[in-house]
Amino acid sequence: MAERWRVAVDRGVCIGSGLCAGTAPERFRLDAARQAHPVEPETEAADGVLAAAEGCPVEAIAITAADGGAAVFPPDE
Repeated sequence: MAERWRVAVDRGVCIGSGLCAGTAPERFRLDAARQAHPVEPETEAADGVLAAAEGCPVEAIAITAADGGAAVFPPDE
């Protein structure tokens, strides 16, 4: 079974740059208020999702493992 991730956007931090939607348009959308949100809160692990999180200028995207909640991004330090 493929690894699954939970994806969350902190809407209090999101500035609506749209980089996530540009990087992974099948995984992120901007709403009418220009706030990002994941298309699905749980998804298969994918490079595009990780690239979107890493590219967010305000680090508003968090990814955790769906089976146990271990941090994927940002990584636990």
